[in-house]
Amino acid sequence: MPEALITLEIEKLVAGGLGLARDESGVVLVRGALPGERVEAAVRPGRGVRQGVTREVLRASPDRVEAPDLPTLDLAHAAYPAQLVYKRGFVEEALSRIAKLRHPVAGTVPSPHEWHYRNTAQYLVTPRGLAYRERRGREPLVVGQDPLVMEQIQAVMDRLDPQHLDPATEVAFRASRLTGEVVAALIGAGEPRNFLRASDHLLDAGVVGVSLAQPAGRRFGAGVRLIAGEAEIQEQFGRVRVGVTATGFAQVNPEAAGLAYLHAAELAGSGLHAVDLYGGAGAIGRHLAPHFDRVTVLDTAAEALSRGRQAVALSGERNVTYRSGDAARFSELGTDVIVVDPPRAGLDEGARDHIHASTADRLVYVSCDPATWARDVGDLTRRGWKLGEVTPHDFYPQTSHVEVVSVLNR
Repeated sequence: MPEALITLEIEKLVAGGLGLARDESGVVLVRGALPGERVEAAVRPGRGVRQGVTREVLRASPDRVEAPDLPTLDLAHAAYPAQLVYKRGFVEEALSRIAKLRHPVAGTVPSPHEWHYRNTAQYLVTPRGLAYRERRGREPLVVGQDPLVMEQIQAVMDRLDPQHLDPATEVAFRASRLTGEVVAALIGAGEPRNFLRASDHLLDAGVVGVSLAQPAGRRFGAGVRLIAGEAEIQEQFGRVRVGVTATGFAQVNPEAAGLAYLHAAELAGSGLHAVDLYGGAGAIGRHLAPHFDRVTVLDTAAEALSRGRQAVALSGERNVTYRSGDAARFSELGTDVIVVDPPRAGLDEGARDHIHASTADRLVYVSCDPATWARDVGDLTRRGWKLGEVTPHDFYPQTSHVEVVSVLNR
């Protein structure tokens, strides 16, 4: 059925950066709208909650600004101070609706950079240029200028000819704010020798290393091989320096993440033993090291654990230990404090059970998804934990994503 043009009054902004409105048929969630606005929206018919896209703003919010029309920017049409207020609201709404808690939420900690903050990006390689993946029925959109990536990545992209990247189907970049260097990964099927021309082209464009990843259902799940130069560059996160690669996980906004890690360490306090679950290369765990006799970093990613061990060997931190293990089977005796920074799915029931059964009396919970964070906080508070400070941190300006740094005690 064709979309219908409907005039709507936007009541509030909800998770995903969607404006909530109502008409005689029920709730409509509208992209590109802000609270208090009157908009004409193209709305898809259907049962339940309908979704639409703003076509014309009939009465604009004072928070509205001009924004690039890119699929990655779902909140860039709001002024940055307003974005911070909305993100605090997303956390408050998740607490009340999902955790069933009325609890104060601090103001959102802003990102040091509103634009050009991303140190990583992945694009399709098309004959017309590097492109965003198809979203919401669109054809791949040629990037040209990407206002979110660090200037070092854009400088490399400006020098690239996509025809010289054949037979790669995608390319990923990682930059360092600390050193200014960029590494890249080509994604495509075939032997490394088939990608030597593409690798040379990337090196000529300014990257310091090129890896090759085979296409896989799970991102970089089929393995990664270095084919030229360096695989790793150094980046600063708060007080610690960590090696990052084009394919390994690391936070995309290192300066904003550093502020959150310093905050998490402050909430963790001090003691004999701290455990950093889902710890990766230990960027958070290493912030705990000056305040605890020993710190254990637990993760399932061998690549991240290896980078972490190399980093502490170079830094001389002797009280940080890395272990391979699943947070759902965590069993560490004599733990004073647990810090968690799980993936978007949050803590599974097994992980919550082991945390509750541990000797820790404090849990610092860093989250990239207010909904799953609120689900877990609700469960833990029903088990007797008490929620303390809750502070949103903005790692992703111009988007609706928000991180949460919080603490629970018992």
